[in-house]
Amino acid sequence: MNPGQDAGARPRRIGVLVAIAIATLALDAISKAIVVATLPDRPQPIELVGGLLTLRVIRNGGAAFNIATGQTLVLTVIAAGVVVAILRYARRLRSLPWAVTLGLLLGGALGNFVDRLFRSPGVFRGHVVDWIELPHWPVFNLADASIVCGGVLAVLLASRGLQVDGTVQRDDKSGKPDETAEPDVTAEPDVTAEAQDVPVAGDDQSGGARPDAKR
Repeated sequence: MNPGQDAGARPRRIGVLVAIAIATLALDAISKAIVVATLPDRPQPIELVGGLLTLRVIRNGGAAFNIATGQTLVLTVIAAGVVVAILRYARRLRSLPWAVTLGLLLGGALGNFVDRLFRSPGVFRGHVVDWIELPHWPVFNLADASIVCGGVLAVLLASRGLQVDGTVQRDDKSGKPDETAEPDVTAEPDVTAEAQDVPVAGDDQSGGARPDAKR
């Protein structure tokens, strides 16, 4: 990638990251607002698709899937650190797959961070709204799903050697060429030795004048 292409790729990739993060945050916030306004009035959770999907509102004071319940303040600080880390990491962003991945991670982290920041029982101690329940799986929300999808994509991209800056790193033990290496096009063939062996027209190899074949 030449400097001109590189300069144009970064803003486009960051635009994709920001768009996905905003869309994820908006969908998460809208879905939580709807379920908080409608589902708590129902005495029983709503079962859909023959019980494969259940809509149930719970307030989660822990991390995703009810992990680390009661550590809301600590998790809020961690979430803020994750958001800052993603934004700093995005400065080297040149890869479209990584733009999608970081957008999902950022949007999901912001979705739950907003809950912890503004919902009851208080600032930095708010409980996250979870409302999606699957069989044999803890209740979660769209932000949790976005974080999981982003994490899976990050593992897949890293396993393939794709870096955030768009380069690909290969394991030397695999015997595959390193795709990050560029051929050296500046090297020129050594023609000195060949030029020394080429006789000049009119010269006699013995040092004397070259006789004419015919007179």
